[in-house]
Amino acid sequence: MGSSEFDTDVLIVGAGPVGLFLANECARRGLRWRLIETQRTQSIHSKALAIFPRTLEIFDMAGVVEPFLGVANRVTSVAVYSQGHGLAHMQFTPEDSPYSFVAMVPQDMTEKLLVEALQRRDGNVEYETTFLSAEDQDNRVKVSMERSGQPVVLNVKFVVGCDGAHSVVRHLLKVPFEGAEYEDSFLLADVESSGTLPADQMQLCPSEFGPAAIFPMSATRKRVVATIDQKEGDAPSLELVQRVLAQRGPQGFEAHALHWSSYFRIHHRHVAHLRVGRMFLAGDAAHIHSPFGGQGMNTGLQDVWNLAWKLDLVLSGQGNERLLDSYNAERIPVIKTVIETTDRLTRVMGTPSKFAQVLRDTMIPMVSRLAPFQHAFVQRLSELGIDYHGSPIIEGTGKRYFDDSLRGGVGIGRRFLLMVGEEQGVAANRALRQFCESWNGVIALRAATPPGITLVRPDGYAAYTTHRFAGDATIESLRSLLEQQTNPGTAGQEQGRSVAV
Repeated sequence: MGSSEFDTDVLIVGAGPVGLFLANECARRGLRWRLIETQRTQSIHSKALAIFPRTLEIFDMAGVVEPFLGVANRVTSVAVYSQGHGLAHMQFTPEDSPYSFVAMVPQDMTEKLLVEALQRRDGNVEYETTFLSAEDQDNRVKVSMERSGQPVVLNVKFVVGCDGAHSVVRHLLKVPFEGAEYEDSFLLADVESSGTLPADQMQLCPSEFGPAAIFPMSATRKRVVATIDQKEGDAPSLELVQRVLAQRGPQGFEAHALHWSSYFRIHHRHVAHLRVGRMFLAGDAAHIHSPFGGQGMNTGLQDVWNLAWKLDLVLSGQGNERLLDSYNAERIPVIKTVIETTDRLTRVMGTPSKFAQVLRDTMIPMVSRLAPFQHAFVQRLSELGIDYHGSPIIEGTGKRYFDDSLRGGVGIGRRFLLMVGEEQGVAANRALRQFCESWNGVIALRAATPPGITLVRPDGYAAYTTHRFAGDATIESLRSLLEQQTNPGTAGQEQGRSVAV
């Protein structure tokens, strides 16, 4: 079946931040795509808030970061309070990223900016269009939808379910959603407050009454998240939020007005498989967890960043099934770690044990001063420490690689980049250039400031790193890695689409 017999290459279900970002990536890469959304418009609620440094780097590589920097409130420290008093204060300024802060951007603004970026690429969201069912038929997926009450049938190459915690795509695939539900409900409230807390500081508040966290949207507007034993009314009132803050918040901090509030139940779950044939899951459709730590949306955005380049290579005829399978192999360990970390944080912050509370409040001031703890804390929270070691298509640590040459939406696209330091010498450069030319359209040679030789994937992670060129051994390692994930005979073929290298 030729491309003309397909209605589109990638059908994206759900126009939240994850689906919108995937659509932007498909547009940037020149893929055919469609994005459908059941609702009539984008969400008007703030919901997810924090955008961490690695996600900002990804937005930079995708060419969409600038508008976010213009509207973000920048957080550069985290404080821990117990019984109203400060236990710890930790700087959040990672030195190895141009984004040494957490960008606080309400989800409705995130969606607005991603929609505008999509429109600049002549893309749009198909609202009031509901995904009903799909049938994977070997080389295509036959999708049934409904638009404004009318049935629609599409033939597509791939489907990506970004349709949230109650994902229709996930239910269709009958993929187990492993984990459990938290016993307590959660309260979320955006409040206008006194200016007693710094605009650039986030507060974590462990308490015998349950954990709470305060995220600064501005100097006076704050996001409060807390567990509660029992709901009061349809949505949290200002009076309830004030009681929670009096019990658990920093001394002297008060809420004066309520902009928006909601109750929600949360699970700590993830799917067993992110891929079933030609259908994939990403974001809340694939994993949900405690909001403490603010990792949910970021993890979903990084899901589709990992997936987009793999779909691109496959659709260009260069990538193979092993490459698509690596989406599951690489993202599931990251997802499990995020769930375990946020679950542990939630339980430690809200432990009912008096002994555990005393131990926690004694240890936090001591441990938080230790340089190794501070480094680990920043690496974990910033997501700069995420790597893909153990991936079947990586040799080595699989760490992130980021430099100025990758930025701006034009620095990295479909091709792998072979980054070669100046110290490698003329002979090494000549041999590596010849190797890259033999894989024209798959890999490009680029001079690098850091020493060594690094094969950078199209998502900015290192597939292979060596300190020095070892002749045929280095060439063979590079060839083996590329052959594992690309189709025989694609080397030397240009695919005709104009995208960033």
